[in-house]
Amino acid sequence: MSHQAYDLIRPETRTTSVVFASPHSGRDYPARFLSETVLDEREIRSSEDAFVDDLFAVAPDCGAPFLRACAPRSYLDLNRAPEELDPALIAGVRRVSPNARVASGLGVIPRVVAGGQPIYRGKISLEEAHGRILNVWRPYHDTLQTLLDESHRAFGSAILIDCHSMPHEALVNARTADGKRPDIVLGDRFGAAASPRIVGRIESLFAEAGLTVARNMPFAGAYIVQHYGRPSRRQHAVQIEVDRSLYMDEHTLERTADFDGFRTLLSGIVAQIADIGRTGRTALAAE
Repeated sequence: MSHQAYDLIRPETRTTSVVFASPHSGRDYPARFLSETVLDEREIRSSEDAFVDDLFAVAPDCGAPFLRACAPRSYLDLNRAPEELDPALIAGVRRVSPNARVASGLGVIPRVVAGGQPIYRGKISLEEAHGRILNVWRPYHDTLQTLLDESHRAFGSAILIDCHSMPHEALVNARTADGKRPDIVLGDRFGAAASPRIVGRIESLFAEAGLTVARNMPFAGAYIVQHYGRPSRRQHAVQIEVDRSLYMDEHTLERTADFDGFRTLLSGIVAQIADIGRTGRTALAAE
């Protein structure tokens, strides 16, 4: 695959242990993939975290690197383990232990998009699946690990902010303790992936900005938060899910009139999250 797997935007000088990443906002659709899908242009994009990379784009100005996927989620899901291969989609894959994500068609190579719509007419080859993992999944995760390693060396700890969006309809039954529907859901695997102090601070930043925040319900974080969140090793991972209806029309996939205003609000929060990772240790100048 000649398409780029990711973009990495580094700050002029790295001043925080925080790393921002957006694994689901990619929209570089390979022509061959588009020729193989049964979905139209809007349907194939329904799983995208559209515009999330724009919403968090201020991160490098705040001294933090920002890693964003180029490949779309419907082509390969970076928030899945590379072993999560779907035998219903990929020829030659043997059925292994039950996995709810794979069974629902949402493995590392998705079989369906949002709403359970099938992506393909039939199966794809195991060689094709392995090629996507080699050319897209590995480079993204190798780079993410490198960024976290840099944080450890320079600041003594690392904080990963995994940036996502969620369909408004996914929040129909989600309510905070005071009965409100959340605008933001923070996922830390119910405390296993990050320090309560860090998650509490992030929650307070969103709340102070006037947004309603819930934790872990209905989204606690998947592979990325589970894999990289190691608080005992001073490596923390927090998933941020933003209600798409706050900034876009989910049917047309277009920005709403108040997109810029919401991005400005979020940019202020991103700057304050970056502040959490400033320990006074070595700053890293960009090469």
